[in-house]
Parts: sequence; C-alpha cells; structure tokens
Amino acid sequence: MAETLFHAYTPLILWISLGLLIFRFLPQWFPRLLGRGLYWVGIPLELLALARQGNQGELTGVNIPILAVIITVGTVLLGLVVALVVLWGCQQFLHVKSKPDLDESLERDRLDSKSQGSFLIAAALGNTGFVGLAIAPFLIDSDALNWAVIFSITHNVIGPFGLGVLVASYYSHSTQQNRWWMQLRDVLTVPPLWAFIIGTLTQKVQLPLLIESGLQASINIVIASAFLLIGIRLAQLQKWDSFRLALIPAVLRVVIIPLLVGGLTTLLLGLSGDRRLAMVLMSGMPSAFCGLILAEEYNLDRDLIASSIMVSTLLLLLVLPVWIVIFD
Repeated sequence: MAETLFHAYTPLILWISLGLLIFRFLPQWFPRLLGRGLYWVGIPLELLALARQGNQGELTGVNIPILAVIITVGTVLLGLVVALVVLWGCQQFLHVKSKPDLDESLERDRLDSKSQGSFLIAAALGNTGFVGLAIAPFLIDSDALNWAVIFSITHNVIGPFGLGVLVASYYSHSTQQNRWWMQLRDVLTVPPLWAFIIGTLTQKVQLPLLIESGLQASINIVIASAFLLIGIRLAQLQKWDSFRLALIPAVLRVVIIPLLVGGLTTLLLGLSGDRRLAMVLMSGMPSAFCGLILAEEYNLDRDLIASSIMVSTLLLLLVLPVWIVIFD
C-alpha cells in the first residue's frame, strides 16, 4: 500500500513543488487566468475524455449498485450538514462584535462570506480526487471496487459541480446581491457537468484518432496544471494562519465524515466487509483540486482551499490504516 500511495502522490508532489518554485517568476494575473481556464476548458475536456473511456461504458453493462449511489448522495448531504453546523459553531465562537474584551486574534480569524464558502467546499464538496481509486484495488475486492467507482463518479457530479457550484455562487455575492436565479443560472451553466453529460451520451460515437488521442492526453495535462495552480497559491500564502484554520475542514473531511459514514451504513443498512470499507475510503479522501478551481472562478478564499488540500492529504496518511482496521 505504501508503494501505491507513493505512485499516487508523485504527480501531486512534483507539480505542486514546481508551482512553489516558479510562482515568483510569474505575472500576478497568471494564477487567476489558469484557474478560470481550467474551469471553462481544462476540466470540461478532462471529464469529456473520462466519460468517453471504456470504464463508463462497462459500468452501464452491469447491475449498477443503486445502494452505492444512495450512500454517495447521503454522504454529500451529510457532510454538508455537518460542515454547516461546525461552521455556525465556529462563527458563534469567533463572534466578537459584542465582546470587545476578547483577544484581537479571534476577530482576525472570523470568517467572511468568501471564507465560509471555501470552508464548506473544502470540508464536504470538493472532488474525491484520484488517490481513492488508485489505492482501492489493493484494499477491496472487485465487486466492492465497482462501488468505489460509482462513489467517485456520483460524488464528483453532485459534489463540486452540483452543490459545490451552488455554494460557491451563493457565498461569492453579498447578501444584498444574492438572488435565487443567480445560483440556478450558475448551476445550469456548469461547463464540466455539461461536458460529462456529452461525453457519456457520445461514448459509442467514433471520433478521428487524432481527436480521441488528444482528449485522452488532456487528462494528464489538466491534472498537472491543477496541481501547479495549488503550488502557486501555496507559495503566495503570507501567513500560516490559513493552515491552522484549514485543519478544521480537513478533519471533517478525512476523519469525521468517513467515521459517520461507516457507523451509519453499519447501523442503518447492515453494510459490512469490503463494500462498507469502499464507502468509508472514498468518503474520507482528501480535498482535491476542483475546490481551488471553484475558488478561482467565484473569487472565494483561495488560501483556505489550498491549505485544506495539503492538510487533508497529509492527514490521510495517518487515518488510512485506522479505517482499514475498523471497517475491513
């Protein structure tokens, strides 16, 4: 498993390190342009290519476990509710307007609207990343692996590109500017979601070899560019405060939510063995790059998202053996 994690983390370490090194040589507008380019072009191309791959077609030919879809949707909603409750608690604790005698550092830690949006995305609505599907085959059997793939697909569609866009759009506007139709418009015009739908519907359509190979090659380019963006944003951090704050959504993402998923699926659904472990593993994957891309597009707190990605990734190394022992 250690070797698998090493290979899964190699692209992340390589490209983030490059971003840390070259950020000072880049113009200030470059990260913003890269993030928006990934949202409007890069991620849609990646999802279009992934949807056209054989994995999606193979899944349509078997009995897709509806229970896995239900658990995934429940996990997203449960995670969002838990994140909202914790966020509300943090805001109450840090509310110092009526308590001027408290430490001034608490006032600095109080989350504004953009940071609240980033908090929720980092804790519950970021994409599950490629790490889960990289290590799952070594930990669970082939039948349960199907559940992990279903979780990844469903979570990415309703997570970052469904509720994630809704949350990002809502928290990117002030209370006075928010209108329900603005969130509806943003959700209905999500480029990655439409690209995934088009890719799924055109799986059997034969494209010229040059175009098909170019689409598949775009996957690695998009992943590398996204990790590069994370490295650039981490290099731009002025203080370590964002890492301290990122610990909360990271713990929710990698520790609390998978613990709840494991417990509830056992008590309410009687799930056990590899299928339960598959749901726990996928629900406990660290935040990945789609959260930062949403932060770039909707001008949320990029520092908090980038820090959460790093903290949750490191935290996974500590808790992964625990989930295997408890839920295998």
